[in-house]
Amino acid sequence: MKRLLTVCAAMLMSCANTPSQKASGMQKSVEILVSESQGGTDQAGFRIIKDEKDFQNSIKESLGVADMEKESAINYPKFPKNKKIVLYNLGSFRSGSHRITEIKSVSVSNNILYVEVPAGEPSGGMEIQVISSPWFVFAVPSDYQFNSVELKYSK
Repeated sequence: MKRLLTVCAAMLMSCANTPSQKASGMQKSVEILVSESQGGTDQAGFRIIKDEKDFQNSIKESLGVADMEKESAINYPKFPKNKKIVLYNLGSFRSGSHRITEIKSVSVSNNILYVEVPAGEPSGGMEIQVISSPWFVFAVPSDYQFNSVELKYSK
């Protein structure tokens, strides 16, 4: 009996050592602000956007706009207050559409932000080989603490 209690206590302690955060109203707390199929980097990665100016510059650079005064057609989404803004580059792909249009869920575990997105459907048949570098900007609650971001694809 003591051994069983010890094992249970050890399991509870191991769970307590790995903090996990998940928003109860996830759809209300996480939103995609911008999602594009071109303009990202060749390597997958992320960075935190600090303020509204950095937000607009990140979008402008990813869309390839050189001179803001000449390009007035960009409608920037509103910069969310009290949220962390993340710019995520998916890397390079040779074919197919890899643009993120939905976030199913978000959680933080061991300082890793896990973002669950729908898996892309293979289109089948012959495709023209087009290299794409998709990217997207999304907002998460400001109290989320993480050092890296991982996408999880689900059906």
